[in-house]
Amino acid sequence: MDKTYFISQSTSLTLVIIISLIFAILGLYYSKKFQGINNYLTANRNIRLFSLTTSLVASALGAWILFGPAAASTWGGLGAVIGYSLGTAFPMIFLIYLGKKIRNEFPRGSSLIEFMRKKFGKSLFKLILLMTIFYMFIFLCAEVTAVAVLINYISGTELWITALIVLFATLSYTLYGGLRASIFTDNIQMIVIGVLLVVTVSYIISFTENEFSFAFIEEKNPQLLSSSYIPNYTAGLTFFIAVAATNLFHQGNWQRVYAAKDYQTLKKSLIISFFIIVPIVFFMGFAGMVSFSINPGNRPDLGFFSLLLKERSELLSLIIVILGLALTISTVDTLVNAISSLFVVDGKATFNLNKKTDYLKLSKYFIIFLSLITFIIASKGFDVLYLFLLADLFCCAFVFTVFYSFYNKGINEKTAYISILVGLLGGFLMFPFPDFSKSLLVGILAPKEMFSPFVVQSLLFLSFIVATFLPAIILKIKR
Repeated sequence: MDKTYFISQSTSLTLVIIISLIFAILGLYYSKKFQGINNYLTANRNIRLFSLTTSLVASALGAWILFGPAAASTWGGLGAVIGYSLGTAFPMIFLIYLGKKIRNEFPRGSSLIEFMRKKFGKSLFKLILLMTIFYMFIFLCAEVTAVAVLINYISGTELWITALIVLFATLSYTLYGGLRASIFTDNIQMIVIGVLLVVTVSYIISFTENEFSFAFIEEKNPQLLSSSYIPNYTAGLTFFIAVAATNLFHQGNWQRVYAAKDYQTLKKSLIISFFIIVPIVFFMGFAGMVSFSINPGNRPDLGFFSLLLKERSELLSLIIVILGLALTISTVDTLVNAISSLFVVDGKATFNLNKKTDYLKLSKYFIIFLSLITFIIASKGFDVLYLFLLADLFCCAFVFTVFYSFYNKGINEKTAYISILVGLLGGFLMFPFPDFSKSLLVGILAPKEMFSPFVVQSLLFLSFIVATFLPAIILKIKR
């Protein structure tokens, strides 16, 4: 059975255990001397430039970069690649301005939700909190599933084994050391990721000869680069809006905004992170276009691997396993600590339990419960992309109202609530069914023949546009 895979199961499993254990031991050992709630939530607010930058980049670049951009590029072309890369990095620029404001207004804060709690009433605050946790939970499921699928593809290792090891190792040090442990291990993981990306990128560029070029794509699939190819624009905007909106609600980013030693450190770190993230995500998407142009029969999401592993090199397979694990664990520890911190900071206002309740301990039980669900989902190998898109839609409906309220003091809770619900409703009406052939409005409530071919073929794009900008119109009308 092993002959059909790149490396044996035993080799793969040994590597997964060793790498996961190394990160767990390093995280546990380092965070021993940094205990306390301030270290758990905000790393005592004294993180310097190098640590903050590597942590921001490592947290942003999960195992999804090995699959998502390559898959999107095969139907969305160059536009999808640009949209994906800019959408992933855009929050870094946005946080330069918003980070300064929120640090000034809430110098002792640790989450975006705290601002929402002070700005709006409990009803809307709870809705925003629920949406944020839902999005990060889906992200968690996607990351663990992605690395399990990757290692199964390379060695045939069963999905549940990889999922169990990765979750157990990450939980062991993150629930103990909190944000301080997450940032420290991110530093090491980002160095590993950086070195391995340089190796893999150099190999692909060297050994694909003239195929790794715009000219080759232009020859084989000119529509992917064509300025008249409509999906170039719709896919680019779709991914930019969806990815940017969701990352703005990522509590891991907000924790790092507060963890920075000072604003100048934060600003420099965010700018550097932007310029690191864009080319990495762009390269992965470009690799997908090249792979599709070489062989349209290749699985779209495996474009990067089909180029890298076409010689079935065992060494490169081992590198991919290590790269996938580093990418995943760096993202999973961020998500685990981010969800836990929200529970600690906002749990009291949300649940109003007994005054003696230990919300830190309770948050750890909650994370373990979510991790069990994540383990089950990852073990089944479900395609979480559709659920991810649904989580993106939620974020799109919230994004304008939430962040506009930072600068407009006149928005009250009722107006904000209405704008978000209208955006959600409009987005849901256009949001495509799993086969992407119809939506609730187009094909169910009204026949598809009533709509132009552009509408029928662009349901995902239109659902995100409607969900994002309809709230802006409502807020304008309600002024």
